[in-house]
Amino acid sequence: MSAGIQDFVILTGIVIKAEPMGEYDRRVVLLTRERGKISAFARGSRRPGNRLMAPTNPFSFGQFKLYAGRNAYTMADAEITNYFEALRQDFSGAYYGMYFLEICDYYTRENNDETGMLKLVYQSLRALAAPNFDNRLVRYIFELKSIMINGEFPGPNEKDQLLDATAYTVDYIMKTPVEKLFSFHVKADILEELGHYSRNICKRTMDRNFKSLEILENIE
Repeated sequence: MSAGIQDFVILTGIVIKAEPMGEYDRRVVLLTRERGKISAFARGSRRPGNRLMAPTNPFSFGQFKLYAGRNAYTMADAEITNYFEALRQDFSGAYYGMYFLEICDYYTRENNDETGMLKLVYQSLRALAAPNFDNRLVRYIFELKSIMINGEFPGPNEKDQLLDATAYTVDYIMKTPVEKLFSFHVKADILEELGHYSRNICKRTMDRNFKSLEILENIE
């Protein structure tokens, strides 16, 4: 086997960021199961008809064939299993999704085990695309669970003065596997209190302003 072939790796993940490079290229950030968050260059992916044009858009989930160079990866091919097209066609849903991707970019690191965050963002995007699930509830679940996964969740205390039903919901989010998280609904008063609680926790744990969140708060 030649050295060139050995340098190819196939990683399962999702595009969480994409930006133009030069006239026809893109630099993408992938959150992968095998190697955490990595950056890769996609040569010619902005050229019309290029096979990497669609796979290098945010939300694209699947397997990516990458060439591992000395200092960076280069994308050679991709097999996408979910483009999350429903989100691309929904203005509000798209910004919720972009907000989730921004949080992924904030929390994740290269060569770190990011399986939990990858599962969470994938299931959260699926929930956003579902017509019978409130996007606000998806957001609060994602926010709280991402903080928990990254070991920064303080847990409710007496000062929070949560209703019993809200405290139970937070406990459920904390203890339930990601694959089973998006299987419940809450009443309007609980949703409102959960949102207030989640926003406070985010302000205390995340030291960054997220552009997508600013847009969301202006349109909601």
